[in-house]
Amino acid sequence: MASPQFESPSAASAAEIWTDAFEEICQRMAPCFVQVQTRQRAQAYVRGLLSPVERKNGWQLAEEAGETTPYAMQYLLDRAVWDSEQLRDALCRYVQEMLGESTAVLVIDETGFLKKGIKSVGVQRQYSGTAGRIENCQLGVFLTYASQAGHTLLDRALYLPKSWTQDLDRCREAHVPTEVGFATKPELAARMLTRTLDTGLKAAWVTGDTVYGSHRPLRAALEARQQTYALAVPRREQLQVQGESAPRRVDQVARGLPAEAWQPLSAGSGSKGPRLFDWARVQLVDAEPTRSDWQHWLVVRRSLASGAQPAKMAYVLVFARTGTTLADMVQAIGSRWTIEQCIEEAKGQVGLDEYEVRSWQGWYRHITLSMLAHAFLTVLRAQSQAELPLSDAPEEKKQEHSSQPHSPSRTLDAFKRTRGLTVR
Repeated sequence: MASPQFESPSAASAAEIWTDAFEEICQRMAPCFVQVQTRQRAQAYVRGLLSPVERKNGWQLAEEAGETTPYAMQYLLDRAVWDSEQLRDALCRYVQEMLGESTAVLVIDETGFLKKGIKSVGVQRQYSGTAGRIENCQLGVFLTYASQAGHTLLDRALYLPKSWTQDLDRCREAHVPTEVGFATKPELAARMLTRTLDTGLKAAWVTGDTVYGSHRPLRAALEARQQTYALAVPRREQLQVQGESAPRRVDQVARGLPAEAWQPLSAGSGSKGPRLFDWARVQLVDAEPTRSDWQHWLVVRRSLASGAQPAKMAYVLVFARTGTTLADMVQAIGSRWTIEQCIEEAKGQVGLDEYEVRSWQGWYRHITLSMLAHAFLTVLRAQSQAELPLSDAPEEKKQEHSSQPHSPSRTLDAFKRTRGLTVR
């Protein structure tokens, strides 16, 4: 197994930090692998994902581990005996213990994986937000855990279109389990949220875009367990404002708000300072009026006036305890960008999208190992930032702290350079 190389002046210290942290993550992985050889191969795979090799595919990961063929790495993802669900559970515990906070937010979103051909499980021509158009791709739904300490991917689900679930031969060829049927992206998200919250992990909020916010069964499931959420809804969504006799479209409600209903608030820091918008909220009729300590709100975000350009609106349905302030809601809504950062980081740094597998099991195994590698880097970065007050940090660390949230790969690169964590 290759050894890490460190390039900073404090090489010995950085090497010790990296080695101790990596040994800990390996210990957490160990119970998921009965055979020693499989366990060692998985550790080498994660080490390769953390390395600076150009592409994190079977050939290059094998070369990084000192092997002459990719067959052992391919065997790990395909036929070796181990359970990616058990590894996901270990990842969840790791994140909870190392990054857990009572104010944390769970964020749901999907991403596309561009593919050629028709053999990769779940692939078809479908809209990919990653590409911004219809492409031949797979879609994965992801759940992110975001706290003040850091944010990382927590769970995943492969979206299987009806063109697959209605073709049993095709599913059999890709080794899709027989019990797997069609599920929409919101249904997949609801399963992940239920599974995660059932572990006892606490989250102050659940957030997501309109794909998930417009799914009423998902909202109902969260309300049933009294889980606060802030989920975006499309402008066509109809909701009933308190004091009115009938539902209205949310864009109609927004247009009728008086000037005094709006106030400028920051949804967090961006590359150019606070992300300022105008915000307003309207209390909604509660389907369960006996639940007096909880309320439903429509929160409207409006872009600040800019010349002759009309203001852009966004609409968020909030379910929260009585007394929750608009500022609290805005902060939760503003945390939704963290999943974009996590996915971009995972693709850019630990090969989330660089797999060369076609099967159901191969996809889940590679994705879970990549998520574990990303969580490892996130925890290491959080510990590094906690070691030194920002005012005493070197200039590069200060720049990293204030770097653009949507350019995360530069942030992780800066962190690894600062800490001398160039792993080979």
